[in-house]
Amino acid sequence: MRIALLAAAAATLVSANTAFATDLAAAAVAIRDRALADTTAWDVTESLTTEVGARPQGSPAMDRARDWGVAKLKALGFENVHVETFETESWLRGAESAEVVAPFPQKLQILGLGRSAATPAGGLEAEIALFRSYDELLAQPPGALKGKIAVVTEPMRRTQDIRGYAGAVRARSGGVEAAKRGAVAYLVRSISTDDTRLPHGGGAAMSGIPMAALSPPDAELLERMVARGKPVRIKLAMASTYRAKAPAYNVVGEIRGREKPEEVIVIGGHLDSWDAGTGAVDDAAGIGVTTAAAKLISDLPQRPRRTVRVVMWGAEEQGGSGGAYAEANKAEVPNMIVAGESDLGAGEIFNAKLPAGSLDHPAMKAFAAAVNPLRVIISRDPAQDGGADVAGLKRLGTPVVELQQDAGRYFDLHHSADDTLDKVDPKELAQNVAVWAAFVYTVADSDIDFRKTASVSQ
Repeated sequence: MRIALLAAAAATLVSANTAFATDLAAAAVAIRDRALADTTAWDVTESLTTEVGARPQGSPAMDRARDWGVAKLKALGFENVHVETFETESWLRGAESAEVVAPFPQKLQILGLGRSAATPAGGLEAEIALFRSYDELLAQPPGALKGKIAVVTEPMRRTQDIRGYAGAVRARSGGVEAAKRGAVAYLVRSISTDDTRLPHGGGAAMSGIPMAALSPPDAELLERMVARGKPVRIKLAMASTYRAKAPAYNVVGEIRGREKPEEVIVIGGHLDSWDAGTGAVDDAAGIGVTTAAAKLISDLPQRPRRTVRVVMWGAEEQGGSGGAYAEANKAEVPNMIVAGESDLGAGEIFNAKLPAGSLDHPAMKAFAAAVNPLRVIISRDPAQDGGADVAGLKRLGTPVVELQQDAGRYFDLHHSADDTLDKVDPKELAQNVAVWAAFVYTVADSDIDFRKTASVSQ
């Protein structure tokens, strides 16, 4: 009799779990379809780029972005909306120019790199030492570049994922190595895949010398000049201001869970941007996508069991927002179920890397089924990097997710004057929202514990 009762109880439990999984899958499909027709992500992205524009850390525009974020989250019905203030670096651009003065005088298009030193008043003029690869620069002995402007013209490879950028971006901080060898300034071909005369900036390691990105055509122009066998001289004039500590802000809002509000899913994008464009693909789109995903979940007839938290991180480009958020919220880490950041533009999500060991859980099966029609590959490899701003949480033990976007065009725009709203495709943006909403909902309304799935898989 006892065995029969146990068997009946087990059968009832299996039936309940099956019914729960079926309901979760149906809900994930429903929220996916709603997301594909929803315009919230576009509206948020348009609002941020139009009403605030470029938002460098430490600028008055970043203060406006903070206020915009608070107002937007409140208007969309988020709870516990607040600002977490911290301090981090601020580098702000001044007037910049560059030109070849000999042997073939021509203007050059540059964009100073974050943490660049300013040139002396009146500018700096010197002969260049050109290297077609970063490794060629590294092969130079100490003192070999004394008094020269080091120039690296290595191009970046276009890839669907971030591997092309990851392989090329080390050259952006080559000013440190150039200075060690005696260079008075450093120019690097933009870490980009476009062929326009718009340079792409970004942060670099502090070197104590002026540092700037060249547009790709101008990098190739210098190669051709050097090939003619005559010394090439360049004049640089660059102004900037740097503060080791300046106020910065993470803006936070929540959709509180109905049963386990202390258990939290953390998602978001970064609120700051560089100053050449209006920060549309980097990263107003990420703000729009994650805010819209959470908003769709909040509009369901019943809130999910767990809390969904959206963070607009305020200093990703110059660094500090992720570490500050992790430090301020480290006591919550044991209750953080998963974290992820949208920060690779607005291209469609093509690959999902989930926390280790979770592929066979009913919640992740429901997610996979929902996004399969959106041509999303569920990777067999576990997530390793949820984004720069969740790296601090990951170090403290929070599981992360990677919803990888197609970056084929992203590095044509990234950190340049071309990073503007017209480059964002509303349909691709909606696909991002659909994937994020399906993932977040299936986690928030289930009992999945990624820490346990990871331990079982080891």
